[in-house]
Amino acid sequence: MSEDWIATPAGESSDTGGPVAIIPARLGSTRFPEKVLAARTGKPLIQHVYESASRSRLARRVVVACDHERVLEAVKAFGGDAVLTDPGHPNGTSRLAEAAAILGLADDTIVVNVQGDEPEIEGGLIDAVVDSLERSGAEVSTAAAPLVGGEDARNPNVVKVVLRADGTALYFSRSLVPYPRAESPTALPLRHVGIYGYRVKFLGEYARLAPTPLETTEMLEQLRVLEHGYRISVAIYPARAVGIDTPEQYESFVERWRTGLG
Repeated sequence: MSEDWIATPAGESSDTGGPVAIIPARLGSTRFPEKVLAARTGKPLIQHVYESASRSRLARRVVVACDHERVLEAVKAFGGDAVLTDPGHPNGTSRLAEAAAILGLADDTIVVNVQGDEPEIEGGLIDAVVDSLERSGAEVSTAAAPLVGGEDARNPNVVKVVLRADGTALYFSRSLVPYPRAESPTALPLRHVGIYGYRVKFLGEYARLAPTPLETTEMLEQLRVLEHGYRISVAIYPARAVGIDTPEQYESFVERWRTGLG
């Protein structure tokens, strides 16, 4: 890959520093075309994500993994760090792996996959995912939060996670798990929060893993990791930020942002 694809200096030696937050950002979106460039706040959405991720105490670098020159230019315009990746990646994890290779990250570097449509992501959430991976020795880390009022555990769009005694994931499901047979269950549902931490070496291993039956049944990519015998550590964090999937959700974010300015 030529150096013209890279917004930051290329050709440096392998990066052996601390954790890196990488934000895969696609220009295309079925329900909300070009949402990462939506700028009714005066800033493109990707800038809000970048600035929020930069509040992490543990991530010493934030990088946007772009799939289009327009996104790359938008990030460069606000002084952000970005690389241009192949537009044909099947998922964000694959794009993350290419970005890590472009950046020359060492095998033991922790990278956190931050969704490009979460402008209100908490820096503390990124830190919790990094800390969970470092403490557990698992191959992957993620996060979960207790369900709060108004969240329906039976909603298939609310992904639940069940933990082992050591804090690693036993199973993820769109169904209600654990199912409460008793009136006062001892284990309550946990809502999975869609953020992941990996060591760079595992990103290469993950790319070679074949899709699995549970993954394709539930349509949950993280089940591929468990079905192949790897571990996912889970940080419990009261994350409240939500992703932007539709124009209506973006309008709600704009209103919250304007209210916050007041």
